[in-house]
Amino acid sequence: MSQPAPPPRPELPIRMLHDRLLVELDDDASERRSSAGIVIPATAVVGKRLAWAVVVAAGQHVRQLEIGDRVLFDPEERAEVELEARTYLLLREKDVHAVAQPRAGREGTGLYL
Repeated sequence: MSQPAPPPRPELPIRMLHDRLLVELDDDASERRSSAGIVIPATAVVGKRLAWAVVVAAGQHVRQLEIGDRVLFDPEERAEVELEARTYLLLREKDVHAVAQPRAGREGTGLYL
């Protein structure tokens, strides 16, 4: 069984160029929960923490990623853009550290950092 497709998005009023990616942060990127259920706010000081996002648009020279891929990247290396009242991040393909592989028969990837 494959992972469900991401919800359809309205056509974006932008076309990405070269190796650029437009991604949308995961909903859970702002805060985390410990194994005991304690909420850890995004402002908590921890070591360098990577973030998950979903690719919503890609330039013509992007080779290894597709729209809908869930990617891992360093949130320090990003630029924000607002389109139609939604905030997206602009990355280069080389700034992506990993792509999550879907797990058969399960919701999500099961990957947590």
